[in-house]
Amino acid sequence: MDSVIRERTLLGARFLLLERSTVREVAKRIGCSKSTVHKDLSERLKDIDFRLYQQVQELFEYNQQVKHIRGGESTKQRYSKKK
Repeated sequence: MDSVIRERTLLGARFLLLERSTVREVAKRIGCSKSTVHKDLSERLKDIDFRLYQQVQELFEYNQQVKHIRGGESTKQRYSKKK
């Protein structure tokens, strides 16, 4: 695996876990697409650092469980700005 990809994957995983953020936020922070970040963290990270991969998967599961709440909050904020 290319060293650039390896470093990007580890950097993305650290940002995700330290800030408890989403894939979109990590993608903005490291300057690549959310698809790339998701592939890095869900496939490539397993081969690089399995323990870190397990922690990322736990956060992915949590984010999946609360995404309907986040979506509702963003819609609420959008419509409150229009009033």
